[in-house]
Amino acid sequence: MDTTRRLALMIDGDNAQASLLPKMLAEVSKYGTMTLRRVYGDWTEPEMKSWKAVLHNYALQPVQQFRYTQGKNATDSALIIDAMDILYTAGVDGFCIVSSDSDYTRLATRIREKNQFVLGIGRSTTPRAFVNACDVFVYTENLESEIEEPIPDVPAVPKKKQASDQTAAGDGASPTQLEALLRTAYESAAKENGWVHLGAIGHVLRQLDPGFDPRTYGFKLLSQLVQAYPAFIKVQKRKTKSGNEVIFIRVK
Repeated sequence: MDTTRRLALMIDGDNAQASLLPKMLAEVSKYGTMTLRRVYGDWTEPEMKSWKAVLHNYALQPVQQFRYTQGKNATDSALIIDAMDILYTAGVDGFCIVSSDSDYTRLATRIREKNQFVLGIGRSTTPRAFVNACDVFVYTENLESEIEEPIPDVPAVPKKKQASDQTAAGDGASPTQLEALLRTAYESAAKENGWVHLGAIGHVLRQLDPGFDPRTYGFKLLSQLVQAYPAFIKVQKRKTKSGNEVIFIRVK
């Protein structure tokens, strides 16, 4: 995972939870350094009060955008315009867009067309179009609480009920769909001897589904998830010359 990227963190304050900010920042830091941190919204509205309390603690820059028309979200337009300016002038390597709004789908696609990294953070109800437009998408439900360790060799019970065919969580939260996704990833990465490094599987899974996250299934790590499905996944642990342990898997 590349942590040397310079990232622009852009938060739709009308569409995100201030209470999750510390965990969101920790998640973003896994993918790079945040050189820009902005929160967009109409700061005259009472809904933005929760954001005011965390601005200075986390070095966030507030960006004011009045709501010109009732029911219309001007914040989206302001964030998108600024993102395009940053894309061409600020010298960043990628963006983190915090929102569950499908209006950012085209923005994410445009950023990726410029060969830059896009991380999305939003609720499980985020439209699939936006999720797929990102390189990685993290559901806020997976950040809200610590996940208890599952019992070994017992298939994980999905945290979330299937929402709908249109939501990201609904597309991959059942054990049957998880097995199909893992098999597809394995077939894409399999070598002649049949064993595949777990890191390669993780990379392919992100390509197949940017919203894939072991925490959705009750596991903190991908290694824990694959070991919980011995019925169709064989796990092999190997020692490297340096003494580190690496995991390879083979689908039965």
